[in-house]
Amino acid sequence: MTSPIDDLHSVRDYLRYASSQFAASPLFFGHGTDNVWDEAVQLVMRSLHLPLENNTVFLDARLTRGERELIVDRICRRVDDRVPLAYLLGEAWFMGMPFHVDERVLVPRSPIGELIENGFQPWLGDKPVERILDLCTGSGCIGIGAASVFTDAEVDLSDISADALAVADSNIELHGVRDRVRTVQSDVFATIEGRYDVIVSNPPYVDAGDLASMPDEYRHEPELGLAAGKDGLDIAHRIIAEAANHLTPGGLLIVEVGNSWVALDEAYPDLPLTWLEFENGGDGVFLVTEQDLRHWRDSN
Repeated sequence: MTSPIDDLHSVRDYLRYASSQFAASPLFFGHGTDNVWDEAVQLVMRSLHLPLENNTVFLDARLTRGERELIVDRICRRVDDRVPLAYLLGEAWFMGMPFHVDERVLVPRSPIGELIENGFQPWLGDKPVERILDLCTGSGCIGIGAASVFTDAEVDLSDISADALAVADSNIELHGVRDRVRTVQSDVFATIEGRYDVIVSNPPYVDAGDLASMPDEYRHEPELGLAAGKDGLDIAHRIIAEAANHLTPGGLLIVEVGNSWVALDEAYPDLPLTWLEFENGGDGVFLVTEQDLRHWRDSN
């Protein structure tokens, strides 16, 4: 039996081959793409360090044997081991920006990026932003994305995991923002000092039932970044309880809780949470002001 490496030679060949292999496999798409073709394009083109758009000039280019072997190996790992594409490539995109990722951090996929691109408006109003905290930062994509919009703000990237912070540090270097973005190791707010104009967080929020039934691709992600107890709210409860102490007057707390949003909404009937809507899809993200958090805390 001949290997596809011997029979396939061009970029076009491998796009077709990857698409066929993915279509014939029970893959789950939830880490950057949502269909067979986009997954194939991203795997082949980025394995060759080629652009994802305006790339037709490369389609009939012949590949070296080493390039063909690399692509086939990654196709096999995607199909047989169900490794998320971002881990195979070592990169993921968030807000149009590349980020280093590996199995020490979750693959970036938060809808919060859309909110950052809009400058947290209209909720921020004319409040100046001098300090931002990205709590449970993982790869650092949310905080670094915020730093790219709020170009005068200082941004702290906080996580309990030293491994995650090592990845976040590599992304600080990648985007050249070391002068105003730093990492802080902390268990939620345990070692966080001072106050922030915006605290934004994509913490672990997967409940026990969803964790047990997740597709195989998610088994490659660190459980520390996913699991949050029986109802998925172990970390969210701690954030809500302490956030007012770390926000400036008029500050905002923005937290993603995904499918656990119903349980959280029911748990806080007296806290005026704003559940955000996104043009590009996604849900389970709430916003609450410093004033409302403080009033709720003082009355309970």
